[in-house]
Amino acid sequence: MTLPTVTPSQVRTMLLLREEIALLDLRHEAAFATGHPLFAANMAADRIALEADARLPRKDVPVVVYDAGEGLVAQAADRLAALGYSNVRQLDGGLRAWQAAGYEVFQDVNSYAKAFGELVESRRHTPSLPANEVAGLIASGANIAILDVRRFDEYATMNIPGAVSVPGAELVLRAGRAAPDPATTIIVNCAGRTRSIIGTQSLINAGVANRVAALRNGTIGWTLAKQNLEHGASRRGEIGAFAGAEANARDVAYRAGVRHLGPEEALALQAQTHRTLYRFDVRSAEEYEAGHIAGFRHYPGGQLVQEVDMAAPVRGARILLTDDKGVRADMTASWLAQMGWETCVLDGGYDGALEAGPPPALPKPDPAHRYRRPYEGTDVDAGAMQAYLDWEYGLVEQLRRDATHGFYVI
Repeated sequence: MTLPTVTPSQVRTMLLLREEIALLDLRHEAAFATGHPLFAANMAADRIALEADARLPRKDVPVVVYDAGEGLVAQAADRLAALGYSNVRQLDGGLRAWQAAGYEVFQDVNSYAKAFGELVESRRHTPSLPANEVAGLIASGANIAILDVRRFDEYATMNIPGAVSVPGAELVLRAGRAAPDPATTIIVNCAGRTRSIIGTQSLINAGVANRVAALRNGTIGWTLAKQNLEHGASRRGEIGAFAGAEANARDVAYRAGVRHLGPEEALALQAQTHRTLYRFDVRSAEEYEAGHIAGFRHYPGGQLVQEVDMAAPVRGARILLTDDKGVRADMTASWLAQMGWETCVLDGGYDGALEAGPPPALPKPDPAHRYRRPYEGTDVDAGAMQAYLDWEYGLVEQLRRDATHGFYVI
């Protein structure tokens, strides 16, 4: 089949006008991480049959595919056509043409979420403490609580000594139990920078009384400072919000432009089939498995903010979040809205029939094709860690040069 083409400038215009577009990089993740447009989403050509239905829910959504000269486009177009996608075009000249037009390419994965995190820190001056200072506080027995906002499996691999696992969107819901004394300093950490910046700023935005600071550069900074990590920890923060957290979270979402919908309004939104709608349940996997609203995919809120390009590759689509306690959906939605997404939160819906069962899991890609994050595992190279941090520090300036992001920070 002869696939229609679209020019790099036309793709850029669609992004600037907030039109729906799924700009798909067909290479494997390791190659994708070497450089891609800001809002490109990685969907390897040989994984389209596995991933497309979940990640591209509207069959007539505008899809633009590209590679870097590997010859993947025809194969991908055939697979998308076989699945019923009817509006597929190729980027004329592929990635090389994008670069030749003078447009920015971004390294790594989840690049625009990471760039957004850097923008938040730059605009809000999100407080942070260096590793040696935090290590000194631990050694002196200071009144601190270290909250690790990564996925629990990341935390269990290695963690800051004494840290408790409180994955990202759970922070505002669980901080009252994790640090009941307002005099306790809360230190938020992730592997690098993004999730700790967003987590720290979430608590500040939601009005927690405690002093809050990010562990500067996360476990990477901790390792570069030659501090020791724990391994195999299993401490989990329990639910317990601080006073006013629910109302404050709702106000944060309101200030970010998030709308709240009742079940009937949500059904009306779902009926608008000319637009892509992503529906995500942002609670824990255990809560989702015990009972969830039909049609909502599981994606924990903190990871959704970090990995929104993976969860929702159609830029310009709508996102509807659900959470029986409200706080996690409101905080997650507030960040997605600031990242340029039209985001709504479903009020209610849990008093009817719920589906039970674990979240569906896609088969994992071949490890040989996966990009290894510089902070993964326990045998990482210090030079790679420092290079990763240097890259993150430069993202705000790269956003300025790219000029397509449309982010704002409340």
